[in-house]
Amino acid sequence: MDYQPMLRQLYQDFNARRIDAILAHLHPDVAWPNGWEGGYVTGHDEVRAYWVRQWEQINPSVEPISFDTRPGGQIAILVRQVIHDVDGPLLSDDTLIHVYSVEDEKVRMMVIER
Repeated sequence: MDYQPMLRQLYQDFNARRIDAILAHLHPDVAWPNGWEGGYVTGHDEVRAYWVRQWEQINPSVEPISFDTRPGGQIAILVRQVIHDVDGPLLSDDTLIHVYSVEDEKVRMMVIER
């Protein structure tokens, strides 16, 4: 199955801060990396709370550059991640790899590779 359109939409929704639109594509027991504070958050409520906290402190924008399907079905996406302070100054501008596992046509887990 081609999950690229769904994943592209997730990035658009993340950048527009549409949490409910993103959560609709995440498995109820999703494991999501807490790239800001460390560790993982699990489930819709924890993911929502994490993003709300994050967006009160920083203003991240993430754009997919390329997609690669790995053996086993994981989708690796090279992304450009730009993070500004909520007051505007640039904090970082990096490229990373986000690796997604999908279960029942929903994102089950995301891992950040540096």
